[in-house]
Amino acid sequence: MGVAGSQILICPATTMDAVGINAIYAPFVVGTTVLSETEPPSVSDMASRIEVNIKTYGYFVAESAGMILGYAYGSQYRPRPAYQNSAEVSVYIAPVAQGRGLGQAIYKALIEHLTDLGFYTLIGIVTIPNPASARLHKACGFELVSAL
Repeated sequence: MGVAGSQILICPATTMDAVGINAIYAPFVVGTTVLSETEPPSVSDMASRIEVNIKTYGYFVAESAGMILGYAYGSQYRPRPAYQNSAEVSVYIAPVAQGRGLGQAIYKALIEHLTDLGFYTLIGIVTIPNPASARLHKACGFELVSAL
């Protein structure tokens, strides 16, 4: 898969990716209603989030020519023991790379990783309306559980 003629590499994220990840995430915080945050995190806060998740659930980036085009990660769904084999999953794609299958590719890497870790219930929370995210989750095998 290519963006502007370049190959896409999907690999585990590191804290060094926090700047690129934050550059993708911040516009979702300030320019949309799909997130519950009202202020973008600092780069150091994002690095801390990455560090926690790479140790427990996984965090992947998609990059091309040294530029991060998207990322996906798993996180704890609920703290109660009954949910120990469940994980919440999230994916964010830079506007320049949207609509090219990158979300599916990076989700595939994350889902395989979480499955290998023993997770068997994955939950993607989609704020409605968000038809692109709803299509992505359906394409990745998620089922709609509830909508108001």
